[in-house]
Amino acid sequence: MDRFTSRGGLTLPAVGFGTYRMNGETGIAGLVSALDAGYRLLDSAARYDNEATVGEAVRRSGVPRDEVIVTSKLPGAYHRHDLATAMIEESLLRTGLDHLDLYLIHWPNPSADLYVEAWSALIEARERGLVRAIGVSNFLPEHLERLRHETGVVPEVNQIEMHPYFPQAEQRAYHEREGIVTEAWSPLGRPVENSPEMLDDPVIGGVAAAHGVTPAQVVLRWVVQSGAIPLPKAASRRRQEENIDLFGFALHDEEFDAITALGRPDGRTYDQDPARHEEY
Repeated sequence: MDRFTSRGGLTLPAVGFGTYRMNGETGIAGLVSALDAGYRLLDSAARYDNEATVGEAVRRSGVPRDEVIVTSKLPGAYHRHDLATAMIEESLLRTGLDHLDLYLIHWPNPSADLYVEAWSALIEARERGLVRAIGVSNFLPEHLERLRHETGVVPEVNQIEMHPYFPQAEQRAYHEREGIVTEAWSPLGRPVENSPEMLDDPVIGGVAAAHGVTPAQVVLRWVVQSGAIPLPKAASRRRQEENIDLFGFALHDEEFDAITALGRPDGRTYDQDPARHEEY
């Protein structure tokens, strides 16, 4: 599998695995299956209420711990420094692991104006060895610039909504200039109006037919060729294997450009603009 590396030296596989709504024994079974299928980057969050599920799946999988990159995220209600520190410790306790590989601030929540304070807590957690690498999720360039200006530390990762209907070209170009790895959440959309429409799009379907692959594989391959890491979620082993099988074909330039041209100004799956969206 291809890999992406940040300016700070963090190296991540080109495809990760989303864990939202994977809970309990069913979630553990699905995650063990994903690890067996070859996934090595797991994306969780405190708000998903499944950090314990993810940790148990890593233990049961038999995959060496140093081969698995476990991610979690700090919720917005815990941006104050002491609360952030306690939540990071709590995330680690819930997983039952001796460290987390990547920890992100889930949303900037700019009206609260505490994300720099939260970022300082993440820096300290990294220095303590609780987490190996730190980053953010849903941060705009102005948020990232403020972190750099006030702390001197640039995130290794920014996880953003990204798919053919919302390509995020300017944001991704900023990340590339700054050496920040882009992760794409909901790369296949979510179960709302535009999600099936995207996979049923004739442009995507035509490219899939030309390569003998599925529309989902085309979309995920487009994300990878855009220089980002998709984080698809799938419960079935068939879909898990399909979503990671992206490296036996490549999109031609004209195919890639045609898919990128599907982008829309209102392409967000939900109306979650980080400039004003608050999530706690």
